Amino acid sequence: MDFTQVRDAYTSVAALYIELFGTKEQVHPDDLAFIGRHLAIWPGDVLDLGCGPGHITDYLRSLGVEATGIDLVPEFIAHAKATHPDGRYQLGSLRSLDVENHSVAGILAWFSLIHLPPQDVDDVLAGFRRVLAPAGALVVGFFEGDDVAAFDHKVATAYRWPVDEFSARLARAGFTEVERLHRPGDGTHRSYAAIAANAPIGNGSRPARSGPQAVVSAEVPGEEP
Repeated sequence: MDFTQVRDAYTSVAALYIELFGTKEQVHPDDLAFIGRHLAIWPGDVLDLGCGPGHITDYLRSLGVEATGIDLVPEFIAHAKATHPDGRYQLGSLRSLDVENHSVAGILAWFSLIHLPPQDVDDVLAGFRRVLAPAGALVVGFFEGDDVAAFDHKVATAYRWPVDEFSARLARAGFTEVERLHRPGDGTHRSYAAIAANAPIGNGSRPARSGPQAVVSAEVPGEEP
């Protein structure tokens, strides 16, 4: 499924999507804390790629982050601008970022990679790596499964990933995982996960860490993105 099909699919359900998922109160508090913990600690611009209705962009801005929301769907950007008039929102694609190399402090891709075919993920992650400054942070949310597999998402075909496999893809693109979060399914909501990672510093060196990789396991299922 190409980006125009994904855009058109979300356009067709934009009003319902905004109603169901369009405020930060509809995001699990632990997820918001995870996002803020990794994207609100460095000065500089942060891109919320696939920002949807703009609610998480607004949350980041409430933390003092210079966040910009970018999405393919005109209805989402129009809603975000109307609902959060002090924010920054623009149409765009995460597949082709019109951003200078090493110029942003952080990227949020919260369930915005789920419709990418697995063979396209490496190129997109390489694009993220290109625009992130040294030690820049990336936070990715995605549906979790035992194998990389397509499934019938309510809007458009999406893909599940084993967390270790997605982490390996991040490493291949030059990122170092620093924390992960699991949220199990309950028969109503699908199991999902998130990974926070950093871009390398200098000539391939990694940001210094004072302890082992952190793992967070959340037992309360959240809303399906």
